[in-house]
Formats: sequence, C-alpha cells, structure tokens
Amino acid sequence: MKYSSYAVLASLSLLGACAVLPTSPSVMALPGTGKTFDQFRADDAVCRQYAYQQVGGVAANQAATTNAVGSAVVGTALGAAAGAAIGGGSGAAIGAGAGLLTGSAVGAGTAQNSAIGTQRSYDYAYLQCMYASGERIPVTGSFRTIAPANSGYVAAPPPPPPGAPPPPPPGAN
Repeated sequence: MKYSSYAVLASLSLLGACAVLPTSPSVMALPGTGKTFDQFRADDAVCRQYAYQQVGGVAANQAATTNAVGSAVVGTALGAAAGAAIGGGSGAAIGAGAGLLTGSAVGAGTAQNSAIGTQRSYDYAYLQCMYASGERIPVTGSFRTIAPANSGYVAAPPPPPPGAPPPPPPGAN
C-alpha cells in the first residue's frame, strides 16, 4: 500500500505540471484615445479582477488540477473495486494501479480542456471590461459592409477618373 500512495502523488504532480496555463489575460488591450498609461493600468487591474470573478474565482491551472485529481481518484477507486471483485486482495492492488493510470490519462485530457475553457472565459470577460472602460481592443481581419438589395440605401457614385473634364456648371443645359 505504501508504493501505491507514492504512485498517486507522483502521477498527480505530473498532471498538475502539464496543465498550468497563464493566470493573466492572453489577449492584448491598448490604452484608449486620450487616456494616460496610469489610467490604463488602473483599468487593467479592475478588469483582471472582474474577469477572475467571472470565472468563479478560479485560475485556469486551479480548475485543471481539480479536474485531474478528481479523475485520478475516481479511476483509482473504480479500479480497486473492480480488482477486488475479480481477484480478491491482490486484484484490488492491481485494479487500483490500473485505475490510477486510466483515471490519470482521462484526467489529463479533461484538465487540459478545462484549463483552455477557463482561460477563454477569462479572456472574454477581460476584453469586455477593457472595451467598456474605453480602452482599445485590437482586432484582425477586414470588414466590408454590403447593403441589402431592398434597403433603399443608395451608394455614392464613384469619383470621376483622373483627367476627366469638370462637370458643367448648374443651369448650363
């Protein structure tokens, strides 16, 4: 039993090391027009706290570790129960080890997904707060507005080509 507790601690520490993500925004915000850097820093601090609260006060790596530990514990318990039912006392130890490995593998995938989802939610809340505070949020891509055919919107005529004669004066028909 002594070796299995070491195995549990070793695998959990490895899982925790794999699932660490930043506990700060992974997106960029820039100072708003006319705002000082000190105002930007104050908005940044407020928005980081707001985003942290929006994800339940849990950092991405904390959520990942909690999911990994939960999966490993459940896998170990189920493996021990199955091993005891099949092979008695020695089967319980083998089943616990197999359950620990399986639960840890499943927990690693779950932890990674949980960490990514938590970070994404944090980033969205942070960006919303920074934008609402008047800061700039860089976006990529190009935008094009196309008016619907029946909207009644009439586009301005294109400019005349270079070198074209000027239009006639008004009333000179």
